[in-house]
Amino acid sequence: MVPLGVTVTKVADALGVTRKHVSAIVNGRAPITPDMAVRLAGVFGTEPEIWVNLQAQYDLWLVRQQAKPKVKPLHAVA
Repeated sequence: MVPLGVTVTKVADALGVTRKHVSAIVNGRAPITPDMAVRLAGVFGTEPEIWVNLQAQYDLWLVRQQAKPKVKPLHAVA
């Protein structure tokens, strides 16, 4: 938001949500939901898929930082 010269307050007003909600998203305490993706796309002139994909990439990154789950590969029976 800094490169755009906007504040959390301005973004929150444009999105129709609270400053607290925008702050939680920015600080990684709240996810970008499909509803928020549509709002962000409308405000920033992008497509909602960009925001959903960014959230998915972040979620995957978080999981990869944790210990790998123990799984057993499945093998197809011929």
